Amino acid sequence: MVFFEDHGIEEKEFFQSFKPVNNTFPLHFHRAYELIIVNEGELLVKINQKEYVMNQNDIAFIFNNQMHEFKTMDHSDISIVIFSPELIGHFFMNYRGYVPENNVIHLSKIPDLNKLDSIYRQKSFLYDICSALVENTEFVPVEHSTKTKVLHKILLYVDRNYKEDCTLKAIAKELQYDYPYLSKLFVQMTNMGFTEYLNHYRISQACYLLKNSQQPIGEIAINSGYNNLRSFHRNFKRITSHSPREFRELP
Repeated sequence: MVFFEDHGIEEKEFFQSFKPVNNTFPLHFHRAYELIIVNEGELLVKINQKEYVMNQNDIAFIFNNQMHEFKTMDHSDISIVIFSPELIGHFFMNYRGYVPENNVIHLSKIPDLNKLDSIYRQKSFLYDICSALVENTEFVPVEHSTKTKVLHKILLYVDRNYKEDCTLKAIAKELQYDYPYLSKLFVQMTNMGFTEYLNHYRISQACYLLKNSQQPIGEIAINSGYNNLRSFHRNFKRITSHSPREFRELP
């Protein structure tokens, strides 16, 4: 499991790639651009409330601050590339304030990401993707709606406070909005309740720690926002279909 929320904030050139298998990630957004590449299997990707079913050699090009999530349908082997807008500065400036009408393109062949070992090869690869996107879709102005801005603020609050007693009532107080309004808005824009999203986010953090640290499971539960170990185990099993110990031992 990988986390991207803070990527791109420092406005420096960077390029990172990951290759998760059978992965699912809840709703999130970030300043960086993101490519989701399907190497094998089938993936359901949702970008700004539009759903795409992706298959082999499909690429989703997610623009900065587009809200997105993805879910493995049955089996998926994917590559994820996170990179700063500055890395493709010319494209970024030309399409700033716009998003693709269709975020997904299909390539006959996907380059080997392991061979992109210099900034010049990385830029060449990314500009080829930009060219394919421009040739295959129209671009529309970004909707700067009040609802989208409020949802961004809620998601950022979760990102910064998920380890604490993070509640929608606390967020409503922080943002100075009525709690019933935020509750209704969140469900309307994400198709899930706030508590469900928070649990998915916390369990995603736990998955990352299980695979990338030697922390004991009890410590991981606390670092993921769970003070009650029983609640942690129950939610982990429900969301991942594995116990934390089983998940850690998965290849």
